[in-house]
Amino acid sequence: METLNDTAFRIFKLASAGFCCTQIMLKLALEDEEKENIDLIRAVNGLCAGIGYTKKTCGVLTGGIAILGLYAGKGEARELYKENYNAMMKEYMDWFEEEFESTECGDIIGIQSISDDAGNITYPVKCGDIIQKSYEKIQEILFKNGYEYGDRD
Repeated sequence: METLNDTAFRIFKLASAGFCCTQIMLKLALEDEEKENIDLIRAVNGLCAGIGYTKKTCGVLTGGIAILGLYAGKGEARELYKENYNAMMKEYMDWFEEEFESTECGDIIGIQSISDDAGNITYPVKCGDIIQKSYEKIQEILFKNGYEYGDRD
């Protein structure tokens, strides 16, 4: 079983490689499944730094919702999203807002700028803690709803 320090180190490595919060959430989930999906990671790049770098809806929140979607969302024309999908999303969103007192990136991290002088996105340590807590919460919600985390097949 992975320790909190292992997860924190994984988050640090991904952030150091230039991935944003949303991307880190999904990369962690995919790594835990021993999978890779570069197109998915690219697609969620627009959710970085509070959707489109606006410091609005937090990328950790949207990343967590995306992980829940990997497990319970609709992916093909012939399938439906799972019965518990909406309840899991609501639980995560409610928990997130209560835990961090907002769903807005700018409110949560409490800074005016999340980029350096060259325009590179920089994330405060606080983001790493938010990712770690949220990632654990996603796993808890999935387990509670009968999903085996790390195995969607």
